Amino acid sequence: MLPRLGEAIPPIVQRFNSKGTLGVVLLDASPLAKIERSYGYDAYARAASSLAGLVRDAAAEVLDGDSLRVVPIVGKGVAQNVRDLRFMRGVDLGITHTNILKHFARTGEIGPSLENQITYIAKLFNEEVHLVVRSETTRITELSGHRVSFGEKGSGADITAELILEALNIDVDAVHLSDAEAIMKLKSGAIAAAVVVGGKPAPLFNGSSDIAGLKLLTIPYTAELQDDYYPAELTHDDYPLLIAEGGSVDTVAVCAVLVTFNWPKKNERYRKVAKFVDAFFNKFEEFHRPPRHPKWRDVNFAATLEGWQRSRIAQQWIDRKKEGAGVVSRKTFDDFMQQAVQIGEGSLSASERADLFRDFVEWNETQSGSQGTDQTKDWSARGPYR
Repeated sequence: MLPRLGEAIPPIVQRFNSKGTLGVVLLDASPLAKIERSYGYDAYARAASSLAGLVRDAAAEVLDGDSLRVVPIVGKGVAQNVRDLRFMRGVDLGITHTNILKHFARTGEIGPSLENQITYIAKLFNEEVHLVVRSETTRITELSGHRVSFGEKGSGADITAELILEALNIDVDAVHLSDAEAIMKLKSGAIAAAVVVGGKPAPLFNGSSDIAGLKLLTIPYTAELQDDYYPAELTHDDYPLLIAEGGSVDTVAVCAVLVTFNWPKKNERYRKVAKFVDAFFNKFEEFHRPPRHPKWRDVNFAATLEGWQRSRIAQQWIDRKKEGAGVVSRKTFDDFMQQAVQIGEGSLSASERADLFRDFVEWNETQSGSQGTDQTKDWSARGPYR
């Protein structure tokens, strides 16, 4: 049984602080849980344990026999995860959403200068916001004054729904229901809409007759949402029971992010997080293999989170990879030039050689990009990763 934060857990917390143990706070409705459930994992604990097991295996390979015990902790939502990381002993890492981090930084609810207290290891993947309504509802403004389920209280969906509708100046009567209960009450007419946050395709909406008569409603990507959210699209291929063939629904997405406390470099906790990052990053290809959800392939460790500090540990890993790629490129280029001279291409001046090398590097980067995901290249200016 995984420990649940918010309960009386002094003995467990004491164990988390033991040498070589790393506490990772996840969440009941986290990206990991939802993604793994879509492939048949019906228990959150199994999803969390799969992450811990992967990192433990990787750690054993890269730490020269030094053991790293990763303890997944079942949290109480993306907002509570940030609080736990900030204040609770034994919590070294957590998964939250970028819009929640920015919300806390703006409001100062858990202290000033949060952007200096918490740093990010990596942006993970986007989770789409699903606004589910009955077929007669055509615009989001029609929900004003009606009851809308924001998900379970304190969940990522709860806070995200409140922030989005507030930004759009739509005043609703928020209720807090589980996703399954919300769908039932939506069909009965007890509520007007339900907000569900999760990576598409969310298993709740596929393969069930319970959603007959329902549909997904557009959330406009207005100027008020552009600082904290990303444009997204839901299609018939994602939800054949909710979207007509050939149709699509515009919506917004939040981004899951792995964060850590900004420990000083000499702190023992810093050393443990550094071990985790090396193991996690070096072994990440495991997440690209079936039966993992395709969204794991969207992860790019070099993607930046605007207005937030990347952990020094993660930045050092990225820098090492970039340096290694540069060495390989230079060696490949030198080998090519040596062969070219041998077959009679003649010699080049130093400036001509430098110009040719720059062209070669640009060409090599395009070739590398076409052969797979480059985890050291910052694609943050493209797509949703701005």
